[in-house]
Amino acid sequence: MTRPDTATAPSGPGPQAPAGGRSRRGAPRTYDFRRPTKLGREHVRVLQIAQEAFARQATTVLTTMLRTGARLELHGIEQHSYDDYVATLPDPCFLTTFTIEPLAGKGLLAYPLDIAMATVDHMLGGSGAATQPERPMTAMETTITGQLMTRLLQEFAAAFAHIAVMQPVADDVEYNPALAQAAAGSDTVMVARFTMSIGSREGNASLVLPFSSFAPALSNAASPQLSESAQRKRQRAAQLLAERLELVPVDVSVRFSPLEVSSEDLLSLTVGDVLLLRHPRDAPLEVTTNDVVFAHAIASNHRRRLAAAIVPAPSAAPKDLA
Repeated sequence: MTRPDTATAPSGPGPQAPAGGRSRRGAPRTYDFRRPTKLGREHVRVLQIAQEAFARQATTVLTTMLRTGARLELHGIEQHSYDDYVATLPDPCFLTTFTIEPLAGKGLLAYPLDIAMATVDHMLGGSGAATQPERPMTAMETTITGQLMTRLLQEFAAAFAHIAVMQPVADDVEYNPALAQAAAGSDTVMVARFTMSIGSREGNASLVLPFSSFAPALSNAASPQLSESAQRKRQRAAQLLAERLELVPVDVSVRFSPLEVSSEDLLSLTVGDVLLLRHPRDAPLEVTTNDVVFAHAIASNHRRRLAAAIVPAPSAAPKDLA
């Protein structure tokens, strides 16, 4: 049997096990053969660790930035089609879509509009206890909320670092669930359900991620060949290697265009001979390492020292030769 907080939900609506309890052995569950289950138990375990870490850090961020009691608690992880998920959201609702580069697709964070308005009230020094308006946010309110979203997305990226490295960026804010196009209607999405409370207000929040974008990373993270400690050590080793590579000294040269001469001319060179470089007069110099051109520059100086200023690469080779 699986615990309700880690069980995958069917794509379509169906009865759910009560929170905190266990399903009776042999109890029937709804299964949609048109949308077979893609989110396995091993995937759910990996996701649960990441989502619980995100909930803990988000609780700290909310409490610190809003200066009031706040809590985000994971309730369960489910699988849905995007259309079926959207059908469960109230209208209006506060929804933020965000990119998950370098992964494809978008994520979505949704929670009640009155809680979103209350967070703005708290960030402006209010109590958040007043009745909140049910309307789209003004430009100022959106900007204030964006600061909170930026912090939450930073914690999201940190919590999911053992699954995939991402740089999430808030993309858009919407209030009508039907207009928040984070995925195609038939796409399978992973939905993490949370209980969210800000001060005296409490509601349901959800974090939605595209399954197809995370499937390879989830399979790698859930690989039975490596324990969690081994995975952490491997990730730490990769991080240290990347940091040390950035400190490796590299020989860099700034040169004119290469010149070809015959071996006879090369062997006959004497002091005072002149070689025509044939470098285009208005062409920048080449910046190379290991004989590979990776930038262009012009001769310059910096505090009485000879230097080279990096310039855009030339679009076409000039014909005026020196």
